[in-house]
Amino acid sequence: MAQQQTTRPSWWQTVRVWPRPAKWLLGISLALVLVLLATAVVAWVVVRRPLPQTSGEIQLPGLTSSVEVVRDGNGIPQIYADTTADLMRAQGYVHAQDRFYEMDIRRHITAGRLSELFGAETLDTDKAIRTMGWRRVAEQELALISPDTRAALEAYADGVNAYLDTHSLGQISVEYTLLRATGLDYTPEPWTPVDSLAWLKAMAWDLRGNMDDEVARVLLSVNHDQDRIDELYPAYPYATHAPIVGEGAVVDGVFEQGADPGGTRNPKRPAFTPGEVAAVRDVHRALRSVPALLGSGRAGADGLGSNSWVVDGEHSATGKPLLANDPHLGVSMPGIWSQVGLHCRTVDADCPFEVSGFSFSGVPGVVIGHNASIAWGFTNLGPDVTDLYLEKVRGERWLYDGAYRPLTIREEVIKVRDEDDFNLTVRSTRHGPLLSDVSQELSTVGANADAPPGPDPGNGFAVALEWTALHPAPTADAILGLATASNWSEFRAAASDFAVPAQNLVYADTEGHIGYQAPGRIPVRKSGNDGLVPSAGWLPENDWTGTSVPFEALPNVLDPDEGFIATANQAVIGPDYRYFLTSDWDYGYRSQRIRDRLLDEGELSIAEMSALQLDTYNAMAPTLVPYLLDIELPGGYDSDGQRLLDDWDFAQPADSAAAAYYNVVWKNLLQLTFHDELRESLWPDGGGRWWLAVTGLLQEPANPWWDDRTTDDVVETRDDILTTALIDARDELTRREALDPKQWTWGRLHRLDLHNATLGESGIGLVERLLNRDGYQVGGGGSAVDATAWDAGQGYDVISAPSMRMVVSLADFDASRWINLTGVSGHPTSGHYTDQTDLYVAGETLPWVFGRSAVEDAAEDTLTFTP
Repeated sequence: MAQQQTTRPSWWQTVRVWPRPAKWLLGISLALVLVLLATAVVAWVVVRRPLPQTSGEIQLPGLTSSVEVVRDGNGIPQIYADTTADLMRAQGYVHAQDRFYEMDIRRHITAGRLSELFGAETLDTDKAIRTMGWRRVAEQELALISPDTRAALEAYADGVNAYLDTHSLGQISVEYTLLRATGLDYTPEPWTPVDSLAWLKAMAWDLRGNMDDEVARVLLSVNHDQDRIDELYPAYPYATHAPIVGEGAVVDGVFEQGADPGGTRNPKRPAFTPGEVAAVRDVHRALRSVPALLGSGRAGADGLGSNSWVVDGEHSATGKPLLANDPHLGVSMPGIWSQVGLHCRTVDADCPFEVSGFSFSGVPGVVIGHNASIAWGFTNLGPDVTDLYLEKVRGERWLYDGAYRPLTIREEVIKVRDEDDFNLTVRSTRHGPLLSDVSQELSTVGANADAPPGPDPGNGFAVALEWTALHPAPTADAILGLATASNWSEFRAAASDFAVPAQNLVYADTEGHIGYQAPGRIPVRKSGNDGLVPSAGWLPENDWTGTSVPFEALPNVLDPDEGFIATANQAVIGPDYRYFLTSDWDYGYRSQRIRDRLLDEGELSIAEMSALQLDTYNAMAPTLVPYLLDIELPGGYDSDGQRLLDDWDFAQPADSAAAAYYNVVWKNLLQLTFHDELRESLWPDGGGRWWLAVTGLLQEPANPWWDDRTTDDVVETRDDILTTALIDARDELTRREALDPKQWTWGRLHRLDLHNATLGESGIGLVERLLNRDGYQVGGGGSAVDATAWDAGQGYDVISAPSMRMVVSLADFDASRWINLTGVSGHPTSGHYTDQTDLYVAGETLPWVFGRSAVEDAAEDTLTFTP
């Protein structure tokens, strides 16, 4: 007899017999699921809506003929056009496609208008920048640049505006959608040439040189004598760390490569009064309200820097020069640079561009890169181009040369989101704007100040800023001039327009020449004062002369006998150079490591040049480790970490246990030695200056800096501090990572977090997860060649890093290599948001195609702009 088959009831039949409350609950649950799914779909559509069109055709008004934009697998655009105007118009459109929100934030920063978008939280930043008047200076520069540069800026702006005219706010960037969700009613203004010029002020601010050190010396003088301050600011070690230019001197106003040097040093300034110290201290607080604009790093001798070196054909495996560059800037999402190629189909006087490299979104042209004849790289020269002046102010008058004179006054109105407008009065002396006016707490700072000898300053001291970037200059001409130079003479002619920020320019050409040029507007001071500390503004002898170091007198070298040139922010030239550039150089640990490696290698390949950029060697470790190993620690747990240092090679890759232990010891050593005597703003960051300072102190076991002033009836010595630093490091790594020292890694401490500078710091978890990319484990360190800097006063996270890496082969441009810190896209759902970051962290680079056939072979998308 056949068995009867049973039929399982359907899910719906099962539900039908459920009680009514269960049915309601199921219905509500299904509805919620559908709502969540619909919301997720809508959200996904919204965040992907701004992704740009990269193929097909787009009509671009104003073109004279079609323009092609060929993108490779990483979205890097190569633009081909028949005229300069068409080329720049297309670059403006492409920059806006990829990164308009970044461009818009940059112009709000440089105009002092962040508060229009973000409210009172950014008001201090706006006040400081409005007081300095960055955009006002940029407006004046528009009249100074050449007609060709102005035409390029206008065409670029037309391209940006063509994009804005055809895209809604939600199509431009997801950040605008998020801001609109908060109730912001905003429409971006048309782009202008001044918007592009103003960004050069942001470059100059972050790379301005020694202003922070100028302030720090004053604050240290409150409770330390000059000898103890000098221990923290040791002289540059010329004997062991070679300058960039090792030969030559100024003769009859011209720097001659083979001449003998000669010169004099500058005088010191008397001690500061308590009133002067108070004014400088509070201005320092106001200045810190201005964000780091080239990422989240810091300027100064131990902060933002760069590496760039070039070898001639005899030192190159290719037989022609090789040039490497990796500027060290603050880390951010997206990164500072945007890669691009600009190609005139026929290169002639009317369309002279055949160039590829790294650009700033918002600025036409290529800042660093190569054309068909030459290549160039930048490192920060870091000259002293800022001076703080203490001013005696009485009401609306200031003292100068024995008489009170009227201040220059202008009014500014800052619009603040969701609040009333803020009316800002900007006051200036002949030296510059009074920065002491930008902080509310400074309005009474001088009332109790102790005045130095001289007329009564009335309500006390104010502080003015003299800065070369506040004097209009045609720096924008240099950017386009470098891109079209074809030889050393044309390169130097373009460099002569590069006023601020002053950079070390490294050069190579296809004819086999290599060179170096120091450009920039560097002030000559009347008294010969070295600018290390603020000056008395009421004394005319402290003024600048109104002239700069002549360009022809600035150090330069062509085809040096060594066959290579290495720049890494070290001293440009020896101490006998005729003109004062600065005393606050980077201390040369990176540069000397590069020099030593170049000398050891002899002949380098492209791969070896790239490998040198990844060198993580800690040049302080050979000095400090022997002292650490001499400390007798109890056996077992306490000395487990110390034993890692026995056979350490001083390299700091991400997976190194010894590097992790050493760097934690270093941080603890600095904390134990200096935090008891220094205010928090002066805590050691652990960079090159502190390497040299501690090197000196290690030779003096009883130096007063070793003593912990917080302990009673005990005078600590060097070995006491080293012992505690070693034991504390063991405990810290046990807490942070593992009990077993073999499981420690430097990268787990030393993380690279890439944050959107505005909404990425909103505190809203979903928004931050959308925009930020965190947790990359990296090696290196601040004064290593692989300069992933960290601040020992704050933690181990990376605060500045190589913002890009490039190696250019003058024998075959298509064999060159490059990589960016982040991708070309500023859109978080783009595949090109962090596609280069993963390669960067792994130490890899991308092929840098240049010739048309190589570009076509690498092409993934082609977009055609039509008139």
